[in-house]
Amino acid sequence: MEGLSRAQLDKAESKDFALGGKPMRPRDAGTLMLLDRAGDTVRVLLGRRHRRHAFMPGKFVFPGGRTDPADARIAIEAGLHPAEEQRLIDTVRQRTASRARAIAMSAVRETYEEAGLMIGRRGAFDTQSPQWRAFAEHGVRPALDRLRFVARAITPPGRVRRFDTRFLAAWRDDVALELAEGGPTDELEELVWLPLAEAMRADIPLITKTVLGDLEKRLAADPALEPGRPVPFYHMRHNKFLRDEI
Repeated sequence: MEGLSRAQLDKAESKDFALGGKPMRPRDAGTLMLLDRAGDTVRVLLGRRHRRHAFMPGKFVFPGGRTDPADARIAIEAGLHPAEEQRLIDTVRQRTASRARAIAMSAVRETYEEAGLMIGRRGAFDTQSPQWRAFAEHGVRPALDRLRFVARAITPPGRVRRFDTRFLAAWRDDVALELAEGGPTDELEELVWLPLAEAMRADIPLITKTVLGDLEKRLAADPALEPGRPVPFYHMRHNKFLRDEI
């Protein structure tokens, strides 16, 4: 995607997005790349979005969605690693730890809502938030310390939805509970665990394929996903889609 003009990118992504949106500021969002290592093979969790959606209809994507500011007020078992927290702080307009935490928590919450997977530790937990009541009911305390910030991408202008998405990664071992019935929403109608090479060939958006390629390269050099590593940042500037590092 790097170096594509606005027109080239519109053409390349015409099957991923409904085009023609009015000018809008991208909304903060968090998405989770959940990984499962079996020997030398790493698999990633993907879910297919319903075809009725205007944003990436019918595509396989990672669980994730828009950040709710209230997510920052939920009690947690462990916060972000300091190096990861600072990198996230550097990406938000407010430049606050609270907003960075809300973005990370939104990825955890959406992974539960869309896939029925709860990231955290087993233990007593209480909250008045209806969005997090299931964690309390199942005795799971949300935790962020194992999450790793691995990519950032801002949806280009001219889409019906625009997000400033932070891609976070975690391991399946970080899942405290997997609900057999899945999550309570119908955002994702099919969940699959695919080896990275196979996931790259699936019906995924161009940006998802690009970020997966970056993750595959990072895992080859940094299999443990150590904190504080540089993060690719995809965005449009001067009519070119660019890849910077942050």
